[in-house]
Amino acid sequence: MVRTRVAPSPTGDPHVGTAYMALFSYCYAKQHGGQFILRIEDTDTARSTAKSEQIIIDSLHWLGLQWDEGPDCGGQKGPYRQSERLPVYRKYAEQLLTDGHAFHCFCSAERLQQMRSEQRQAGQTARYDGLCAGLSEQQVAERNKAGDDFVIRMKVPSEGICTVQDTLRGSIEIEYAQIDMQVLVKADGFPTYHLAVVVDDHLMEISHIIRGEEWINSAPKHQLLYDYFGWQMPELIHMPLLRNPDKSKLSKRKNPTSISFYKDMGYLPEALLNYLGMLGWSMPGGEERFSLAEMIDQFDINRISLGAPVFDVTKLKWLNGRWLREVLDEEGFAARLSDWAYNRDKLKQIIPLVKERVDVFSDLGKMISFFVEGMPDINPEDFEYKGASSDQQVRVLQFSLWLMESDLDWDSQALQQALVGLAERMDIRIRDFLKPLFIAISGKPVSPPLFDSLVVLGPEISRGRLRHALGILGGVSKKKLKKLDAEFRSLS
Repeated sequence: MVRTRVAPSPTGDPHVGTAYMALFSYCYAKQHGGQFILRIEDTDTARSTAKSEQIIIDSLHWLGLQWDEGPDCGGQKGPYRQSERLPVYRKYAEQLLTDGHAFHCFCSAERLQQMRSEQRQAGQTARYDGLCAGLSEQQVAERNKAGDDFVIRMKVPSEGICTVQDTLRGSIEIEYAQIDMQVLVKADGFPTYHLAVVVDDHLMEISHIIRGEEWINSAPKHQLLYDYFGWQMPELIHMPLLRNPDKSKLSKRKNPTSISFYKDMGYLPEALLNYLGMLGWSMPGGEERFSLAEMIDQFDINRISLGAPVFDVTKLKWLNGRWLREVLDEEGFAARLSDWAYNRDKLKQIIPLVKERVDVFSDLGKMISFFVEGMPDINPEDFEYKGASSDQQVRVLQFSLWLMESDLDWDSQALQQALVGLAERMDIRIRDFLKPLFIAISGKPVSPPLFDSLVVLGPEISRGRLRHALGILGGVSKKKLKKLDAEFRSLS
């Protein structure tokens, strides 16, 4: 049976790239009468959160994707969170050690850093030099008895060529000399991605792996592990990466990348899924608007294009307009509009912020329009007021954005405490600190209570408006961004 999977890490906002891979994995499985699995790769304990996992699940469900097995619905191959599978990884790591395919590495971070620096200076590929691979069993036992920290690394041939088969790209040859002796188990006992993904894909009987082309260079490591275990490797399908209009890798600095952003902006899930399908594939008849069911019915993996697909928000907006006009009747349009922003729960959040200022309902139009207008219509002149410094405003907006991108509770009190604390550390009067934020968030120097407004707007729209305001002010160069990052870290 064809079994595919998507395996996101719950370390932040759900990315449209995750939806892109999930869509193609889902269509391939369903077109072959197979099964689609959701697995959560949460071994990055410092960054993984239950909140992020739930947002990922909710976002993929909002798009209309359903899985046959996963952490929320169970299945016979679970558990489906890597953090709940640690004994499984320990068992297979021990097998690799016993069979001589892996070794204990006791090298310090300082030694590794110096080694890589010397390799780069010599024009070599930075990779582990194999120092600990030659340790005897007695030496390893003595180091373990002494309580020395260690990681477990895989052994890699020192010469030769690894040939990896890819359904779309054919044979891919990579020299073993370019492949690092990958850490498989970290010092804290948690597996790295490379061990966990191979073990999980095998035990969950994944037949086809559809993932981004950035994983091509890791494929030889995975193929070696499959060989070491004596397992058959799933068929590999490396998709082209989504790009910004300037052809750079899709990033939130240049394009909104969160699924939640497009949901909060009022895009239809069918249109977003349709657009992601268009980016890597085409219908046989060239139709641009098609449903998920139609994509599954016509799906052919060989129609995937290897060109660099550009995620163009203007094209997405055009396609969304077609769905609104051509698919929804008046009743459906009204229902979707109400679900998006004009529902009772949303209005009940807004009313307390403006009720004391309203004499007649017609006062509400200008007062609350910014809650539903997407990106405010602002220009650089809006930020020109007495005592305003462009450099200070950029610093306030950028630092506030980074603060809002951290693992921050999204409630009024937490936002107020965090932003007021940032203003104090920046030694800026709170009134001057908040003014550019008011303009960025509401399009006006004064609005309903800012912190409560941020809660109503939600994290994705709020962050999107700060990025929009920074763009209006001319953006931040990479050089300046690096300098601001250092300053922000010192304040934190």
